[in-house]
Amino acid sequence: MSKKKSFVKPLIIILILAGAGFAGYGYYKKKKDTAAQITYREEIVQRGTLDRTVLATGEVLPQNRLEIKPPIAGRVEKVLVNEGDKVKRGQIIGWMSSTERAALLDSARAKGSEELKRWEEMYKPTPILAPIAGTVILRNVEPGQTFTNTEAVVVLSDRLTVKAKVDETDLAQIKIGQRATIVLDAYAKEAIEGRVDKLAFEAVTTSNVTTYTTDVVPLKTPDFMRSGMTANVTFFAETRENVLLISTEAIRSENNQTYVFVKNPDPKLPPLQKTIKLGLTDGKRTEVMEGLTEGETILIADAPLNDADKKAANPFMPMGGRRGGSGRGR
Repeated sequence: MSKKKSFVKPLIIILILAGAGFAGYGYYKKKKDTAAQITYREEIVQRGTLDRTVLATGEVLPQNRLEIKPPIAGRVEKVLVNEGDKVKRGQIIGWMSSTERAALLDSARAKGSEELKRWEEMYKPTPILAPIAGTVILRNVEPGQTFTNTEAVVVLSDRLTVKAKVDETDLAQIKIGQRATIVLDAYAKEAIEGRVDKLAFEAVTTSNVTTYTTDVVPLKTPDFMRSGMTANVTFFAETRENVLLISTEAIRSENNQTYVFVKNPDPKLPPLQKTIKLGLTDGKRTEVMEGLTEGETILIADAPLNDADKKAANPFMPMGGRRGGSGRGR
């Protein structure tokens, strides 16, 4: 019995070692086959400009919206402006009659043109003045229409601005006077240059998302811009000019080192790893501060990576060594 046991034990050990050997060979073969399937495309390291940006959505609204209401009730005799007209402070935008004057003129009109003219000279109409310089964004009345002193005759806006909702996590990157571009949904191909004019001190929380309203004023307001339009705003948080740039997908990270692939002098051998130091990124392109030179060729793997390789390949993922900004480059 003891001889049988002493024979079985070494046999089990041999089987375990053999199984481990086959498993190791299978893993090695799989890795070798995968490496053989990977293809690379070349990219030239070039200089360019990189922008780190913050994106936000908003609405076009008047910075100061003023409803012009007459001091007394009456009737509109003339309206001298239309929607979209520019007016100056103190400019006459219409004429009105009080309720009493309107009644007298109607009575005189029934008696003839001479009587009407006499009363018109004796009882002058009241002018409606623009209290601020701005644009007429709404005209509520027409000549002959009666109104009360609680109704707005005309609505003025001193200038249109975009009220953008900036996420609280991005607020530290927004500054007064900062450059921004505005793209309206209705005119998606027209980019409007603007500047940050005001940052809200109080937050607005909607569906557990906290945002701060940021006013962006166009440097030149286009004729097609209208109050109420939806806008997409790009804030330029940081700009780097004349820096070395590579595609972000070329970057690999492993063991706290960031590197790219370069050609091996021996074409029969796999590419070499070259350690680099990164700077700013816009997601698609990344600044290289050390390790590469302008005109140098790097390699980008075309073959799909497995999950472990994907984590090691992206240095901008959590635990990947750094965090990149979002935005666009040019």
